[in-house]
Amino acid sequence: MTQNTPLSPCHLRITSDVRQRVLSAAQLKARGVSPAQAGEQCRTGGPWQQPLPGVFVLHPGPLSGRERLRSALLYAGRPPASGRRSGPARDGGADAGYGEAMITGLAALSLYGFAAAPPAVSTDRIDVLVPRSRRLRSVRYVRLVRTSELPRPEQLDGMPVAPVARALADAVAGLTDAHAVRRLLTEAVRGGHCEPAVLVGELNRAKVLGRPQVVNAVDSLLAEGRALAEERLYDMVRTHGLPEPLWNVDLRLPGGPHLGAVDAYWPEEAVAVELDTRAPRHSRLDDPHRQQEHEAEWSAYAARREHLERLGVTVVNLTPKRLRDAREQQAAVVRTALMAAADREPAAYVMILPR
Repeated sequence: MTQNTPLSPCHLRITSDVRQRVLSAAQLKARGVSPAQAGEQCRTGGPWQQPLPGVFVLHPGPLSGRERLRSALLYAGRPPASGRRSGPARDGGADAGYGEAMITGLAALSLYGFAAAPPAVSTDRIDVLVPRSRRLRSVRYVRLVRTSELPRPEQLDGMPVAPVARALADAVAGLTDAHAVRRLLTEAVRGGHCEPAVLVGELNRAKVLGRPQVVNAVDSLLAEGRALAEERLYDMVRTHGLPEPLWNVDLRLPGGPHLGAVDAYWPEEAVAVELDTRAPRHSRLDDPHRQQEHEAEWSAYAARREHLERLGVTVVNLTPKRLRDAREQQAAVVRTALMAAADREPAAYVMILPR
């Protein structure tokens, strides 16, 4: 078929592969179909449709959820007018025609299986994350979300999707319903999709932490995340046959200063476990006051740990993520610390108080 050959829909048949049913103008051109020929097929009563600029669907019926998602990615990921991409392709996005674009927001959460997110076919809007330098406009059901720092996408159902925490932050930025916000954040933590500290960092980056519909939900989120991490710690100790520790105690020098609270303590071995539920050390908080508090928290933690270790107390730091994803490995770390106690100098005497 040449550029002058009349196009027949038979040349491009509808298949079960959405990548063959939803094509960009560039992909059609590579198959020998000119823009004029593609437009001819989209006339009223024609066999094709054009839901977005430069994007064609090879049937006239309603779009499925996957077709809507692919069409949004093709629109947002098409090369700039200069023909050069705005940056390096990620994870095969360019091969599929997506460039650096990735699904985010509620549509991404739907792909991750969130019950609180509406199915992609019923969402009025699909958010697509793109580099800040892109000059495309949001159109019809596609809303472009620009960022100066693109995260590395996950591949779900053959499409690039923003990480859960980033997708949640972008979704929350567009919601005013406090109940909907709470349901999404709660499901993220209870479902094990992401850790509260990471999520709070993303919400802060999106500058939505101060919104009324977010504040209370985040407080509940952090409390619930802490409770889940404690349950995992209890399970780790009992499932992997570790000696029963003293749970949730304060350590103090006799007649001296408070040494800090620990989540588990084995007094005979002088081994303490602390659950680290703080935001990551590298988090960049937009509020300078919050950034100072964040740095102060890390400095205080480091000083407290150093003091305990000078007294001969071994401190094992466990994060909720490691307890979730590598519980057996973390149990081995604690067991090793307990076994090594026999080879250490005796620890200083410390008072143990209930928390």
